[in-house]
Amino acid sequence: MAENLKLEFDRRPSVYAFMRGTLRRYPGLSVANGFPPVRVSWRRHRVDPNELGRFLRLTGLHAEAGLPILYPHVFGFVLQMVILTHPALPLPIWGALQTRNHLLQHRAIPLGATFDFETRVADQRILEKGAEVDLHTAVRARDELLWESLNTFYYRGRFGEAGKASPLARTPDIAGEEIARWRLPAKTGLRFARFTGDYNPLHLWDWYARWVGFRGAFYHPQLVLGQCVARLPAIDPMWPQRLDAWLKGPVYYNSDVSLRATAEAGGTAFALLVHGDDRPAVAGHRRREATAGGLLGELHLPA
Repeated sequence: MAENLKLEFDRRPSVYAFMRGTLRRYPGLSVANGFPPVRVSWRRHRVDPNELGRFLRLTGLHAEAGLPILYPHVFGFVLQMVILTHPALPLPIWGALQTRNHLLQHRAIPLGATFDFETRVADQRILEKGAEVDLHTAVRARDELLWESLNTFYYRGRFGEAGKASPLARTPDIAGEEIARWRLPAKTGLRFARFTGDYNPLHLWDWYARWVGFRGAFYHPQLVLGQCVARLPAIDPMWPQRLDAWLKGPVYYNSDVSLRATAEAGGTAFALLVHGDDRPAVAGHRRREATAGGLLGELHLPA
């Protein structure tokens, strides 16, 4: 691998450093010119109790017996931002739409643990009306895999002959009873961006969101997902667990939302609906995970 495609950090990467290079010309994506194998690591991350407290208050999650399954997803997301803004990428981050999250926690992560993040381009595919790239993140302590994720980003456009869809692409149909209803307040975008490094103006400014075709600014998907999980039946934190989410539409600030859920083997299937829209904005599963396999195997990729 070329040296400039492998980046290592001993502290949280600076958002300003990687955003500086995004206002440039991009070569475009083709079958021959795909997403390069960028790999980024952040060594010796240690939980900041003050940051953790703010994260828990925003999401409603709890951390009595270890970190919530969403903690590595949120605080390690900055490495995905580094990859999506890397100079070698053929498409701009402004066109990337987060569409799927698959999180697998192999064992409970203690609040005082020190661990390493590593994120890399794992897979990619050309679709009929766009392209996808899968970013894989692994969390390890002393070489033990504690947690991993696959996060998929979609770029709209025509990039060549379409191939097969991801085996994880199909959104589940979820019919359940309403278990919660609440109103999502505004003015959380900047506070949450400090955790993720995602300062996309779509989450910050109504005028920008309207300019690119949305009704207004909308929530970071990780925050919406956290507020859903906080309202689902609890899972024993000592069990390996898994969270899968399909992100189907924006959830705007000051929206009234409802959460529907139904019990399934080992956990719960759920769907978040915005008032006035019968289509779920988020659909997913949260369950105990009995197998020792990893997420990359589901894409038929080596670990």
